[in-house]
Amino acid sequence: MIINCVAYENGRKLADIHMDDISDWLARPGCFVWVALQDPGADELTQMQEEFGLHELAVEDARKGHQRPKIEEYGSMVFVVMHLLGPALQEGSDEQLGELAVFAGPNFVLSVRSHSAHGFQDVRERCEREPELLKNGAGFVLYALMDAVVDRYFPVLDGFESGLEGVEEQIFTRGAARGNIERLYDLKRRTGALRHAVVPLLDVLGKLHGGRVPSVCAGVQEYFRDVHDHVTRISGATDAVRDTIGTAIQVNLSMVTIEESETTKRLAAWAAIFAASTALAGIWGMNFTGMPELHWRYGYPVALSVIFTTGVLLYWRFRKAGWL
Repeated sequence: MIINCVAYENGRKLADIHMDDISDWLARPGCFVWVALQDPGADELTQMQEEFGLHELAVEDARKGHQRPKIEEYGSMVFVVMHLLGPALQEGSDEQLGELAVFAGPNFVLSVRSHSAHGFQDVRERCEREPELLKNGAGFVLYALMDAVVDRYFPVLDGFESGLEGVEEQIFTRGAARGNIERLYDLKRRTGALRHAVVPLLDVLGKLHGGRVPSVCAGVQEYFRDVHDHVTRISGATDAVRDTIGTAIQVNLSMVTIEESETTKRLAAWAAIFAASTALAGIWGMNFTGMPELHWRYGYPVALSVIFTTGVLLYWRFRKAGWL
């Protein structure tokens, strides 16, 4: 589905154009075209391939999706893939992880958004408010899109940190250890998805601001350097969260072991109390003729008193030791 198809010249919007007229506008000197697609069909991608002269391998990657974040150069064009996270990583969400594929050439930008309802209209508005920067053409638009994608990672990371803090507050709450472990493993899984989206971008952005940069990005390297700094911060924070999650999991497993040990000690203490009583009752229950207390008037109450006293003494001793 086509979202926008706009022609620009000297950093200012000229007109909303029809997809069939793209090649005509591309032929105009100083003009570049920005097209945005959402979950496009095969016919739409084929038409875009013909209009912009896209490489078939890049088009195939955009059509199939499920790509690792990457950058590829095809002559004067660059092809960039990024992951869209946002609500997809919220706890209990069934939304798929989205992708954004961007084709940036000398006089065009084609963005293909898949499996994400969160668009980039704000990015287009931002670019149009800065015509002096938009004069840089496709390179600045590519930066603006990448910057918007990376900025959306920060709230996701904040959500992970808040969730981790919530679990840490309950670590020493009795009976909550097993539930905490389930939440921590889910948090670790979602943090892994963020890490898989962020870490490859370090290499992608490194190729856009250092050394030989693609001709499309010439003149805007410092902007990509800024995005690279943001990604570095997110990557470091994500690793810190994952390390903390690993520590929290170990602490919760230890709490489970401690709770099980406490239960075992209680059961052992009660078993010892009843074992002593059972042993005494078993001795007096043998009914041998030579047992004088069997014929003693006070034998029965004395036996009960000994059994009861033994149980009380054992209970007091285990209570003092912290087993009960």
